[in-house]
Parts: sequence; C-alpha cells; structure tokens
Amino acid sequence: MDRYEKIKAVIIALCGIISGRLGVLAIPMILLIVCNVIDYATGIFASHYRNQEIDSYKGIKGITKKICMWLLVGVGVVIDNLLAYTSGAVGITLPFSFLVACIVAVWIICNEIISILENINDIGVTLPPFLMPIVRNLKSQVEDKADILKEGGSNDD
Repeated sequence: MDRYEKIKAVIIALCGIISGRLGVLAIPMILLIVCNVIDYATGIFASHYRNQEIDSYKGIKGITKKICMWLLVGVGVVIDNLLAYTSGAVGITLPFSFLVACIVAVWIICNEIISILENINDIGVTLPPFLMPIVRNLKSQVEDKADILKEGGSNDD
C-alpha cells in the first residue's frame, strides 16, 4: 500500500468513527470545524486590509472563541441526552437524536459564514449581492424554528 492509500484509509477510518459516534451531528460538526478554520484564516488575511496588527493575544482570543462554539454544541448534546433520558423514563420514545445540538451547530455555522463573507469583503473581493441575504435568511429561519417562546411559552425573567 503506497503512502496516499494509507492516508486515504486513515481519513476514511476517521470519518467512519466520527460518523458512528455522532450520527446525524457528524456533518454539522465537520462543517462547523471547517468554517471555524476558514473564518480564522480569512480573519487573519482581512486584518492586513483593515490595517490591524496581528498579535498572539487576539489569536488566542479567536481560538478560545472557536472552542467555546464547540462547547455550545456540547451543551446542545447534553440537553438532547436529558430529553432522551427523561422521555424514556416516562415511556416516550423520541423520533430524533441530537436535535438541539444540530440546531445550535447550524446557527453557529451561519454566523461563521457571515463572518467569512465579511472578511472576504474586507479583503476587497466583491460579493454576489444575493449571498449575504441568503445566509442571513437561513440564520433567521433557524432562529424562528428554534424559538420556543413564540409558540406560547412564557418568559419568567
């Protein structure tokens, strides 16, 4: 087996493990990580065009923010597990897994895509006029679908 086939086999094995462990959440998580990397890279490139200095403090702050995004998805996983456990305890089988985590991940991905587009625009690349409204609309739809308070709940703050 040559080197490229070994690399290919490792990538396939990793994708299989990730998919097996995360199920329906695998694709949103992979997309989130890819968007995190692209946003970080375009942010570094755009800082040159914004006349901003690149320093390690801002870099660490950005990486910390990306890790916290992953933690938010983790919170969604915890909520999903609590819902599954609680519903199972009363004899109800939920027809979904990782619903909350997927909604959180898609919302964060939309934010990352908006940030990527803003960075690319700051670099000087002209964006197609329909692109940003599409992403903002998708984000808005995710927010609307996930807004439990709109469905008659109350806010006891």
